[in-house]
Amino acid sequence: MLKKFLPNEHVPSVFDIDPNELKEKGIKGVITDLDNTLVAWDVADATEDIKTWFQKMNDHGIQVTIASNNKEARVKLFSEPLDTTFIYSARKPLSKAFKKAQKKMELTKSEIVVIGDQLLTDVLGGNTAGFYTILVVPIVETDGFITRINRKIERRILNWMRRKGKITWQRRDQ
Repeated sequence: MLKKFLPNEHVPSVFDIDPNELKEKGIKGVITDLDNTLVAWDVADATEDIKTWFQKMNDHGIQVTIASNNKEARVKLFSEPLDTTFIYSARKPLSKAFKKAQKKMELTKSEIVVIGDQLLTDVLGGNTAGFYTILVVPIVETDGFITRINRKIERRILNWMRRKGKITWQRRDQ
């Protein structure tokens, strides 16, 4: 069961995800979390760096869908200026939002990666739905109430994985 929490990859941030490398792997779509993955959870708009990242993905023919557990107003405000599709109130880690994103993109599971900063929502949900998963380090170390609880559970899972030799990387919040 704990292997469902193990991402396929771990990188410091979305900026370490190269669209050329994704294309080489046959990736044509990204399902990404919003808060603490693309911007800090309390930042409303995309930064210039994130706008550039979205443009790079677009230039390489890679579709990006934002899937967030946050409310419609938050996700819409962020996504619309980027001209990207989005799913709000995603209820991750349940698979429904991931499948909905896949259907919107009209791609196969093997053509999509899931990117997020949380094991309990993004990685677990992406793995359960059958996608390749990439865990990024959270942008900021502060979180909303529910996420703080998730982080405590995550630390225990990551420590267990490290002891078992399943991961070698260290998160900033460890």
